[in-house]
Amino acid sequence: MSSPTLPAASSGTAQPALGRLLDHVEHHVARRTEAALGSASGGPTLEQWRVLELLADGAGHPMTEIAGYAMVPAPTLTKIVDRLVDAALVYRRVDDADRRRVLVFLSEHGRDLRRRLTSEVAQVEQEIAAELGADDAAHLLDLLSRLAQRLG
Repeated sequence: MSSPTLPAASSGTAQPALGRLLDHVEHHVARRTEAALGSASGGPTLEQWRVLELLADGAGHPMTEIAGYAMVPAPTLTKIVDRLVDAALVYRRVDDADRRRVLVFLSEHGRDLRRRLTSEVAQVEQEIAAELGADDAAHLLDLLSRLAQRLG
């Protein structure tokens, strides 16, 4: 497969090569992560994993914050959290500071699952970084972090 090249600044392409490359890499990283999570055999999906990751800090988080972190629309997040509640991985609780808000917390069972799968996910990330080499992987992380900050 040939690598797409970045178009000239004046090019009016609908999706520049940068977007295609980012999509391509994200797709492959997501598939490898899902395989490590065991998504095909009943493990959490990538979106569910993102929720578990956020909630691992022990603080309760409102649905809007979780949706942003998991990169899913609110109605989709509701379904994801419902499934996680059904699996006893998370639970909901009314916010003591604002009774109109509901916070989601990681349960002990969810904490155990996350603990078991963290090394599997880290292994995928290490393998991908190794494909680039330490210096290039660090440089890519720096560039992506800066881009993510600028894009919001």
